[in-house]
Amino acid sequence: MTVEECYAKMGGDYADVMSRLRTDERVKRFLLKVAEDASFNNLCENIAAHNIEEAFRAAHTLKGVCSNLSLIMLQESASAMTEMLRGKTEYSAEFEPYLDRVKEDYAVTVDCIKNLD
Repeated sequence: MTVEECYAKMGGDYADVMSRLRTDERVKRFLLKVAEDASFNNLCENIAAHNIEEAFRAAHTLKGVCSNLSLIMLQESASAMTEMLRGKTEYSAEFEPYLDRVKEDYAVTVDCIKNLD
């Protein structure tokens, strides 16, 4: 799959990322780092451990990474998760649907990245 096809499939903004990074090779290099980034795993682990402050940091970091790479679908779900966690200190079951959406969007994103040519 090409970088442009990858962006289309994972709900990203190819034109926007190309306006900043300029080449498919450069975009691909940064995309490959997304799958290696610990933010998603940190978010999941900290929600499970009810460590909401660390979960917030992880969600915020994931949102930033996605924003920088124009990964719109995952950025939007990470942003919603960030806002749900903002200012909270106690676990709430209301976090779970937000986390489920992040997990779904992350799976689509990483699958696309793994299938890059």
